[in-house]
Amino acid sequence: MQPSGEPPAWRRRRWLLAGLILIGGIGVSALAAWREEHALLINASESLPNWAFAVNRNKAPARGDYLFFVPPPSDLVRTHFGEKPGTFGKIVQGMPGDIVEHRGADVLVGGHVVARMKKVTRRGEKLVPGPVGRIPEGCYFVATPHPDGFDSRYAAIGFVCRPQILGTGEAVL
Repeated sequence: MQPSGEPPAWRRRRWLLAGLILIGGIGVSALAAWREEHALLINASESLPNWAFAVNRNKAPARGDYLFFVPPPSDLVRTHFGEKPGTFGKIVQGMPGDIVEHRGADVLVGGHVVARMKKVTRRGEKLVPGPVGRIPEGCYFVATPHPDGFDSRYAAIGFVCRPQILGTGEAVL
């Protein structure tokens, strides 16, 4: 005969199993919802100091944010990154409406030096200076502090605009 205050072992196991299934379902649902708006990206280049990023597809870029995008097609992109280059990650240095200028090799956004241009790549290919003037609505000037950064300072990348943007990121590692 069972003690009156304790349920049989099979009943406790059934409730435990039901609880685990419920918690697992909630976890899977939350992960699926997170995945619709986010992604994890690994950075294989030297241009950013971190190598892993959590990317939010729905956050509007702000100055200083990491921005992840599809680079425009160009001979330099194809030569260095292939026909289907991976995602590029850079730092937002210029916002829509900001003014971009070149003074010698210096690139200025809003009067502040944000990058230096080189004349040629490490392989000796000519680098064409990037766009100057007012950054259009929906576009951004992106760069990295790396001296060999391949970013908006060069015409092959130029301003990064909405159709190219995958999202903004937070460094996780």
